Amino acid sequence: MYPTLSYIIYDLTGHYYPLPFFTFGIMMAISFAAAYLVFYAEFKRKEMQGIIPSTTIVKNFGTLPTWTDHIISTFVGGLIGYKIVGLVIDYHQYSENPQDYILSAHGSIVGLLCGALISIYSSYDEVKKIKAQFPEIITKEVEVYPHQLMGNILMVAAISGLFGAKLFDAMERWDDFIAHPIDQLLSFSGLTFYGGLICGAIGVIWYTRKHKIPLLPLLDIGAPAMMLAYGIGRIGCQLAGDGDWGIVNTAPKPGWMSFLPDWMWAFDYPRNVAHEGTKILENTPGTFKNALSETVFPTPFYEVIMGLLLFWFLWSIRKQLKTPGLLWCVYLIVNGLERFFIEKIRVNSQYHFGTLAFTQAELISSMLFFIGILMGAYLLFSKPNELQEIEHA
Repeated sequence: MYPTLSYIIYDLTGHYYPLPFFTFGIMMAISFAAAYLVFYAEFKRKEMQGIIPSTTIVKNFGTLPTWTDHIISTFVGGLIGYKIVGLVIDYHQYSENPQDYILSAHGSIVGLLCGALISIYSSYDEVKKIKAQFPEIITKEVEVYPHQLMGNILMVAAISGLFGAKLFDAMERWDDFIAHPIDQLLSFSGLTFYGGLICGAIGVIWYTRKHKIPLLPLLDIGAPAMMLAYGIGRIGCQLAGDGDWGIVNTAPKPGWMSFLPDWMWAFDYPRNVAHEGTKILENTPGTFKNALSETVFPTPFYEVIMGLLLFWFLWSIRKQLKTPGLLWCVYLIVNGLERFFIEKIRVNSQYHFGTLAFTQAELISSMLFFIGILMGAYLLFSKPNELQEIEHA
């Protein structure tokens, strides 16, 4: 496994360089960037078709930053300087565990002062530029196109999605959360996809409704983007070995898979970032030395394949489905099916209701599947004026 870039370089060159770049974080960043590009392209296409209109907002030019803005800027700048200079001074500690360092009190007072001074100077320079450009406050009406909001949309999706991912993970692992609530909240691990999907979607819908973006075309735009992000994000899970693997699989590899590497059938996730298993890799540099005692199904790898194939499928049919919202329904159906069946060979906490035992993902994926079917049927048999009421409600 390659929990950090250091291990990729180590396997390629035989030299270990302590680099604080976790592959899971890198792939998450790439997944967000890929989703951004898909969102942007689809926004532009639907704008050109007249499906999504621009909006007009009233904007004030020449407004100076408030004292609150100055204080927040100084604080953030000082904090960044405190950490950055500190990690340069104590790089080894930072590279071994960036999360612990970032969330700790370690840093540099020199960096704190430099960061604060730079922020103060930047605020002063910004005020000078505003006064030079706008001697007085000017109020204008500005036309805003949806694709111009993509930066804000991405930020809203990231914040609300992260909140939802942590919330649903806490619900799924309630005993661990109660025992160590602060550690669970601040940990970079423990992110539930469906929590991120649901809360991220709510956040984006809330933001875009403020800018009068029709709901159903927005959902259609999000369908292929989210599937692509999911497929790419699972690459990070596979590379890092973050615990999202499958159940124990010690069965011989089937004959039809004989031409494929053994790890595609059963894998022990050496150097996994979750530190699961036993320490059998003592000669490996760095802090990740564990491998699972028994091989398991590499379910993240399977989900990478399915996620990318389903993205291609959604992308290829997006222009053929003319009914607004129908592509989103297809996304809910195929997403629900994929996740429901992968759960059968995936490790997860279970809920118990009488004699029934099911995982959180099985429950949510089943709901998404049926919601997709019912919503799709409603959209197909609704009158055009009814769809217009839904889009602009």
